Amino acid sequence: MRKSIAVVGAGWAGLACAIEATRGGLAVTLFEAARTLGGRARALPAQMPDGKPVILDNGQHILIGAYSATLGLMRELGIDPETVLKRMPLRLRFADGGGLAVPPGWPPPLDLLAGILGARGWSWHDKAALMRRALAWRAAGFLCDPRTSVGQLCAGLTPRVQRELIEPLCISALNTPLERASGQVFLRVLHDALFTERGGADLLLPRVDLGTLLPDAAAHWLAQRGARLHAGTRVQAIGHDATGWQVDGERFDGVVLACPPWEAARLAESAGLLEAAGWSRLAQALEHEAIATVYATGGAALPAPLLALRSSAGAPAQFVFDRGQLGGPQGLLAFVVSASREEREPLQQRVLAQAREQLGLADLRPLLSVVEKRATFACTPGLQRPPARIAAGLLACGDYVEGPYPATIEGAVRSGRAAAAFGPA
Repeated sequence: MRKSIAVVGAGWAGLACAIEATRGGLAVTLFEAARTLGGRARALPAQMPDGKPVILDNGQHILIGAYSATLGLMRELGIDPETVLKRMPLRLRFADGGGLAVPPGWPPPLDLLAGILGARGWSWHDKAALMRRALAWRAAGFLCDPRTSVGQLCAGLTPRVQRELIEPLCISALNTPLERASGQVFLRVLHDALFTERGGADLLLPRVDLGTLLPDAAAHWLAQRGARLHAGTRVQAIGHDATGWQVDGERFDGVVLACPPWEAARLAESAGLLEAAGWSRLAQALEHEAIATVYATGGAALPAPLLALRSSAGAPAQFVFDRGQLGGPQGLLAFVVSASREEREPLQQRVLAQAREQLGLADLRPLLSVVEKRATFACTPGLQRPPARIAAGLLACGDYVEGPYPATIEGAVRSGRAAAAFGPA
C-alpha cells in the first residue's frame, strides 16, 4: 500500500506540499478549516455599489519575477503566468511622477543602476549615496550582522532615498517597519530580486482573483489524482503511537502542519511529544504584523496599474492598485497598508483622505476594508524561526518556518515543497 500523509491547511504552502507529495506517490488527504482555499492569499466575494457581484481578495498581493518556485508550480498546473499576471519593471513612482523606475529588459545590476541614475526628483547626492551603498552590499556578499536592522543597514543613505525606496521595499517585502526589520533578510531579498537574474525584480500584478491564480487549479489537479480534500474541517487534535500518526482518529504515516503558526502550535502540543512541545513554544513566540487593504470605488483611472504613495502617520497607505487596469471593474482601487495597527473605520477614513490629497480623488466611496491582523510574522533581526521538522513523521511548512525569505507566497511554496520531499517516516 502507498504511504499516506495528512496535510493540515490548504493555503499556498499546504497546496504546494500536497501536490509535491502526490507527485511523489503518496496518498494525500488535505484538511482545511475554511471553505475557501488559499489561506492568507485567497479570493473574497463582494458586491459593487450597484449590487453586481465582484470577486476581490483578502489582501492585494504582488509577486515578483524572482518567484521561481511559485511561477514553476503555476506552469505545472497549466496556468500561464503571462496570462494571469501583468508583468511590469520595478516601478516605485508616485502620482507626481517622482521616484524610481527600472528600465525593462536590462541585465542586473545594470537595470538597477540605470533606474537610480534616472530617478526623478533625486539629487546627484541621493543617487551617488545609493549606488555606493548598493555596490558595497554586493561586495560583502549581501551579508551583515544578523542583529542589524534595516534602519541601521541603511543609516548612511539620504532621507529621500530612505523614504522613496528603502521604506517601500522593506514594508512590502518584510511587512515590518525598517527600524525593526531584519537587515540580513532584506539583503537576501535585494540579492535575489535585483542582482541575480534578468527580470527578477519585475512586478507581477494579478489580473485574476487569488483563487483563480493558483488554489482553484491546485484543488482540481489534486482531485484528478485521487487526493482527498476536506474543506470546512478544522482538525481538533493529532496523535502518535506505534502504528503511526492519527488526525482526529484517522491513521496516517505522516503529518504536515501547513496551517498558521498558532494553529500548528496547538496541534503539535496535542501530540504529547517532548520535541513537539519545544517546537510549539518557538511558534507561539513569533510576533505578527497586520496588513490592511481598503477597496474604494468611484475613482478615475490612475496613470499606472500601481502607484506608490507617500505614507506618514496621517497617510497610512503605501501603495494603490487600479483594479480596472488589472481585469476588474473600472474605478475600483485597492489601497494597501502594511504593518497596520489601526482599527478598520479610522484607517479607512485616513486612506480616503490620503487619496484626496495625493491623488486628487475627492469622490471615492469605501467598498470594503479587509484587515488581516496576523498577516505575517514580524521579520526582526536575529529572529529564531521554528524548523520544518517537529518530530519523526511530523513536519511543518509555511512562510514562517526556518528559511532565508520573509513571509511571502514564494517562501510558502518553497516550504511546502521541501516538507513533501521529506515524506512520512
